[in-house]
Amino acid sequence: MLFLKNLTSQLLLLFAFTPSIFADQYPFNYQIDIQHYAFELTLSDDADELIGTTSIEILFKSNDVGQFRLDLANKTKERLGKGMEVSSITSAGSQLKYRHQGDSLVINLDQPVGKGSLKTFIIEYRGIPQAGLEIKNNHNGDRTFFCESWPNNTRNWLPTIDHPYEKATVEFKIIAPAKYKVVSNGVLMEESLLTRNRKFTHWKQSVPVSCWLYVLGVAEFAVQQVDTFKGKPIQSWVYAKDRDAGFNDFAHPTKSVLEFFSLYVGPFAYEKLANIQSSSVTRGAMETASAILYAENLITGQATERLRNVVIHEIAHQWFGNSVTESTWDDAWLSEGFATYFTMLFQSHQYGHETYIKELKVAKKLIKGYHKKDNSFIVIDDRTAELGPVVTGMTYKKGAWFLHMLREKMGHETFKMGIQSYYKKYFNGHASTADFIHEMERFTSEDLDPFLNQWLKRPDMLEINANWSYDESLGQINLTLTQKATSEVLFDVPVEFELHFSDGINPVLFQVNMSTGSATYTIPALIKPQLILPDPRTVLLADIRLTEQR
Repeated sequence: MLFLKNLTSQLLLLFAFTPSIFADQYPFNYQIDIQHYAFELTLSDDADELIGTTSIEILFKSNDVGQFRLDLANKTKERLGKGMEVSSITSAGSQLKYRHQGDSLVINLDQPVGKGSLKTFIIEYRGIPQAGLEIKNNHNGDRTFFCESWPNNTRNWLPTIDHPYEKATVEFKIIAPAKYKVVSNGVLMEESLLTRNRKFTHWKQSVPVSCWLYVLGVAEFAVQQVDTFKGKPIQSWVYAKDRDAGFNDFAHPTKSVLEFFSLYVGPFAYEKLANIQSSSVTRGAMETASAILYAENLITGQATERLRNVVIHEIAHQWFGNSVTESTWDDAWLSEGFATYFTMLFQSHQYGHETYIKELKVAKKLIKGYHKKDNSFIVIDDRTAELGPVVTGMTYKKGAWFLHMLREKMGHETFKMGIQSYYKKYFNGHASTADFIHEMERFTSEDLDPFLNQWLKRPDMLEINANWSYDESLGQINLTLTQKATSEVLFDVPVEFELHFSDGINPVLFQVNMSTGSATYTIPALIKPQLILPDPRTVLLADIRLTEQR
């Protein structure tokens, strides 16, 4: 056990782990920057205990650093014997003192380290993970090992900085029973039989990502090399017993999605793209970098629309969430809202504009439902993974709708230019919402903060009551709009309507700008419209109720 020896070291430790000014109150430590993790794990069929040796290369960014902290869940009575026990920490051959409690591993250096120093630390540990790495039978009754680290479960099986703000390259060296195949991030470096019953597998990724995007899958896999994309492999990893169904289901549309996002957004960051059937994901999928985990029951052999859309969403994450990562959990919409919206953009490209509109309407309906259940949820808000959920369905759908409305506001090509600039600037790095808005403002003359604030920093659902009547004597339509929001702050929005007349007259689209609680507008019309459609192009996130006054 490590005990602090004097007040100086106490103050140093306090400074290093003081929460940042961000609302996300994770104990950020900007004095260190992890460059690389190498995880060596031994797995067994005889027990659920893993035996681990982790090598961590750290760049020190401040002078006189005497201690630093990692996340690692410790073994406790409350966990019924589960958790990790550290047996040794060394650096350059010297044993280091440490304290491991409260899921924090605080490492004491022999002597303070200066700015610019690069040091490697070796941590040896073992234990049964309570979470993070799930060891269980799949739906075929076969034993599997799969990670499920989002949002902050990496600490349950790997010593890391378990937060999106830290990115590092990674390699996994796995010793497991010989019957298993092992998949992880990056490139396969080695696969060798050590003995008749034990196999060594080594994967290495040279692109830095946050640790919740590290992936490990160990199972009796069938593996297919599906195709390549710009020289990078596209692979399918499915249970051997589900081989035919899985290979069929994962055959499409991965390559088309990679091509579209590469052209629309920017280059694909990783060395491969693997689609993996997994027992750790209960529904949907997990966008782990370069190797995506899908719920095992999505594999049916029917190549369902549901699976197709999940594949698109998770590949979109390789750009947004994985390559460009939110700096804190407050901005989780930069991952989930973006992946949801870019799924829609691909659907529009590949399957037609009608599919895009259908998805927007479904999302709007879901947003209304989420708001009824919780009318206080704000997409961009104070969030800390240690204290509660960092996303809800609103993060996905309202975040996507914001991007849709922003694209309509800026113009499609201008929006695309802004997205490409944003991605290029923060490629394999971090971004905040402020970073995103600042970059988009470079491509428009408007101040986008008010637009952002009313849609993502307020919980309101916009409701508009619209009443119209036709005045034949004046040849005009009288339209009265009244907006209702759950707060006293009013929306400032353009509202579109489409007038439909008798046969032979083309529909007329008109727009009014609404910023007051109630306003009446007059629209010249020589004849009475047969029908008025509110928001005909599906461009406004609002519940508009239109009534004719007779």
